[in-house]
Amino acid sequence: MNELLTEYRPILKWLGLISTLTFFLSLLIIPWIICRLPSNFFHHLRDHKQKEDQHPLMFILLCSLRNFFGIILLLAGILMLFLPGQGILTIILGIGLLDFPGKRRAKEAFIRRHSVHTGLNWIRDKGGKPLFSFDHDDD
Repeated sequence: MNELLTEYRPILKWLGLISTLTFFLSLLIIPWIICRLPSNFFHHLRDHKQKEDQHPLMFILLCSLRNFFGIILLLAGILMLFLPGQGILTIILGIGLLDFPGKRRAKEAFIRRHSVHTGLNWIRDKGGKPLFSFDHDDD
């Protein structure tokens, strides 16, 4: 066992460093993103439609970039469930950027969790932003 640890020591050091960096970056980036979202972000998911004056290639490029960053955030969030970081919040942000059938139901399944709702609004409150309002607040 000791030989195994000695053999993989450089890899373990890198994994520890990456885990630590991921933790501190998530503490900075995730709240920053959450504070920049509009307070009615979770009311209704807007379909991203091509604007009349927008070139079709630009529309495809922007949709592709949004989905790419959504996948990155989703995967990072899944990893943060096992590593230090704000996994569930990162998953929600990733899902919010992705385009897929059933997106609204998946997002609402996360958002309806009291702990997520409370966590998102706690971050907004600390950032001095108005709290999120949710569709199901009216239920």
